[in-house]
Amino acid sequence: MTHSNKSISPLRQRMIDDMTLRKLSPKTQAAYLRAVVKFARFFGRSPDLAAPEDLRRFQLYLVEMGVSHTTINATLTGLGFLFEVTLERPGALKRTSRVRQPQKLPQVLSVDEVERLLQSATNPKHRAALAVAYGAGLRASEVVHLKVTDIDSDRMILRVVQGKGQRDRYAMLSPSLLEILR
Repeated sequence: MTHSNKSISPLRQRMIDDMTLRKLSPKTQAAYLRAVVKFARFFGRSPDLAAPEDLRRFQLYLVEMGVSHTTINATLTGLGFLFEVTLERPGALKRTSRVRQPQKLPQVLSVDEVERLLQSATNPKHRAALAVAYGAGLRASEVVHLKVTDIDSDRMILRVVQGKGQRDRYAMLSPSLLEILR
């Protein structure tokens, strides 16, 4: 992913190269670069000139702007990559701290709500996709990449290939879900 584009700064190119070497996904790379751009706009200079106190002030600014816990932590992760990996300054984020996220229980659908959701899909293929997502706990992207060969009806499992984080995993397959898939 090395670019010969003259508009990319050497620091940005070095960070892109470091992310590519570590095989970070394109979405992760884009998120990390957005974090650095956000910080650079706040800082008003090249990020490599920043001190730990500048990073702390940036985090305080994000909190005061009402930015979500998730976004703050994702931004700090991107900046952490820049400073710890690309700039080889492991102590740069020592004045920042991860924002603790409140633990919330997920909202669970009732049996009737699940039934209505599945019935709302008039196309059998769409109904099966919804049933697999709900019944096996798969992400939408995992459902659309499933193949018939990923169904192991003998062991009652689904093989999820290269799901989130490029990891393979197995998901349980209930008898009722197997019936829908047939």
